[in-house]
Amino acid sequence: MSEEQFDLIVLGGGMGGYVGAIRASQLGFKTALVEKAKVGGTCLHQGCIPTKALLHTADLLDSFRRHDEFGISLQGEVSLDYPRAQDAKNKVVTQLWRGVQFLMKKNKISVYEGTGRISAPGTVTVTTAKGEEVLRGKDILVATGSVPRALPGLPFDGQRVLSSDHVLEKQDVPDRILIIGGGAIGVEFASMYADFGSKVTLVEMLPHILPQDEAEVATELTKIFTKRGITVHAGAQIDVANISVSKKGISAKVTKSDGKAEEIAADALLVAIGRQPLTADIGLEAVGVTMNRGFVEVDDQYRTHAPHVYAVGDCIGGYLLAHVAAHEGMLAVEEIAGQNPEPLDPNRVPRVTYCRPEVASLGLTEEQAKTGGHEVKTGVFPFRANGKSLILGEGEGFVKLIADARTNDLLGAHIIGPHASDLINEMALAKFLEATAWEVAESVHAHPTVSEVLHEAALAVEGRGIHM
Repeated sequence: MSEEQFDLIVLGGGMGGYVGAIRASQLGFKTALVEKAKVGGTCLHQGCIPTKALLHTADLLDSFRRHDEFGISLQGEVSLDYPRAQDAKNKVVTQLWRGVQFLMKKNKISVYEGTGRISAPGTVTVTTAKGEEVLRGKDILVATGSVPRALPGLPFDGQRVLSSDHVLEKQDVPDRILIIGGGAIGVEFASMYADFGSKVTLVEMLPHILPQDEAEVATELTKIFTKRGITVHAGAQIDVANISVSKKGISAKVTKSDGKAEEIAADALLVAIGRQPLTADIGLEAVGVTMNRGFVEVDDQYRTHAPHVYAVGDCIGGYLLAHVAAHEGMLAVEEIAGQNPEPLDPNRVPRVTYCRPEVASLGLTEEQAKTGGHEVKTGVFPFRANGKSLILGEGEGFVKLIADARTNDLLGAHIIGPHASDLINEMALAKFLEATAWEVAESVHAHPTVSEVLHEAALAVEGRGIHM
């Protein structure tokens, strides 16, 4: 059994962990990173990157099917070669994984491949293929991430009952798929499978899909999905006891929002009801870390209740987003280094769903703003009135900006339409700089660009809309 001393030991090599480790190295810390699988974590290997690679294939497939709209002739029928799409996805993942491995070497971070456990204050025991190694460090950063949550009494089997992890490894596309959970993951896979030719049924318990987003956006997406042939049941209930799994497929009874029951038959069931933290059996409680339903409790500087133990990312709850974990990792390390970083404001965090069309949001919904005591004014602009969107053949959707009627401060931004994932970053910068709608409206936007929708929506907040 070997033993080594470090300034910082990071448990988990996902976005929160490896980004935090790099920041620690930049600040002069001798750093160790412990990862039981592959550096890069869920985002790189089972989440953001592989999912978006397949969604890009879905987008391309839709574009090729509409080739006549753009004056392009194709010989023969456009079809999907799903195993090759999986190969393309895997190439991207492998390239990025090698890049992260290079960053570990470049920043002189000691990577331990194995399962880490806090065995005593300032001590992590790593179980590797070669045996156990003991790491000692002044501070420990926990970034162990999360895994898909299963329905109670219905475990994943990887064949009929799937998690998002299973979907990314399958080499075939089901003819019929039932998706339970209308959050970002469920909506993205509903969009993808519809483009791949599956008959998709999407069920959400809450009143509308994408329940964290603006209700008007969810309503618009439901209309678009319905037009694309996706069956959406919002405000619906499924009793796990009424789900039957057999070699022939899936059978489930859904009680719809009107109280009527419907039997749904499918070849596969994707459960997308959220994620649960990976915090069990890693020694947290033994050193005084307080937990809440499995999530690690931290303050706004990511300190746990145990001295010199910090935690970031999915394992602390909140927004379970890779970019949030990365930012938290940097902030936690800067706090350890005594730099007193500014806490992350949740209202500055962009949230994106990579369906077709894309959905992106930031800050408060109109309902949340009013509930919070704001008198609001809004500006809405549709993509169908934007020249570049029409050139792209993507005129569906709109932008909605929400501002305080008294101060004109931006409170929220909500986008459904082409390139929403890119457009929302302008709003994130505006929010960080405490810009008003007037300032966004006064910023000159190049023409013709999709980003002009933000300019027009900001003008509309001011009652100065031009093209609507």
